[in-house]
Amino acid sequence: MREISLDRLRTLVAIADHGSFAEAARLLNLAPPTVSLHIADLEERVGAALLSRTRGRVQPSAIGETLIERARRLLTDADQALEDVQRQVQGLAGRVRLGASTGVIAQLIPEALETLGREHGGIDVQVAVQTSQQTLQKLADGSLDIGVIALPQPPVKGLQIRPWRRDPVMAFLPARWECPSVITPSWLAAQPLILNDNSTRLSRQVAEWFAGEGPLPTPRIQLNYNDAIKSLVAAGYGATLLPHEASTPAPEERIAMRALQPTLWRELGIAHRAGHVERSTQHVLDVLWGLEAL
Repeated sequence: MREISLDRLRTLVAIADHGSFAEAARLLNLAPPTVSLHIADLEERVGAALLSRTRGRVQPSAIGETLIERARRLLTDADQALEDVQRQVQGLAGRVRLGASTGVIAQLIPEALETLGREHGGIDVQVAVQTSQQTLQKLADGSLDIGVIALPQPPVKGLQIRPWRRDPVMAFLPARWECPSVITPSWLAAQPLILNDNSTRLSRQVAEWFAGEGPLPTPRIQLNYNDAIKSLVAAGYGATLLPHEASTPAPEERIAMRALQPTLWRELGIAHRAGHVERSTQHVLDVLWGLEAL
């Protein structure tokens, strides 16, 4: 079935609004024969007359009125669609899909979203909880636009990965415990522990840190939600090792925070597809780079 062209509908609406083929041709910057051809094509497609001349003015027929009513809505929707796309091309609006871990989402992404809302309120950021490996996979297959990932990572074809932040990993302990001023693997291994599960890069780093003085102790519980871990620490259930970002407040009074010896760092990177970057995605990247703490 042959489709109806929006250009022909636009011509029909212009004639109905101005009552003249000649005026429609002038307003649409078309030759008069082209305007006549548009109407003839529409009438052939519909199988009925759409316009008639009454007292020297062109008037829609009853069928023409029905088509013109629908045509106005179609043309408005088409114009709105083009305007929305142009706003996205210009970086004034758009949807950006971002993947990150729960810890990053809880501690770092809110600040970025607040800044983005002030500077580019038309951009909608959809945040998904993903591991670093899941994020890289979804970036590669096009279902994410930006990923915040743990470093180091091997190169991935088609993706650009750059270092973003380097934050210290600290010991978080119940404040009522008697704790040394600096926490070593051997001391912490003797305490009840709450650790990230082994699907995370942090878990592997912690295992390597403990390995410097002995085997990895068995934790009482493993979670991937840092705020829940801190709640358990505050309740006295155990100690943990978590990154501490300079921009985040100190833990509540029921939690003591201590430095590690040897020191341990959580490094994050930002990944996105190589090549052309849409302006809305670039705006989100620019805001994230503003939180850089290398």
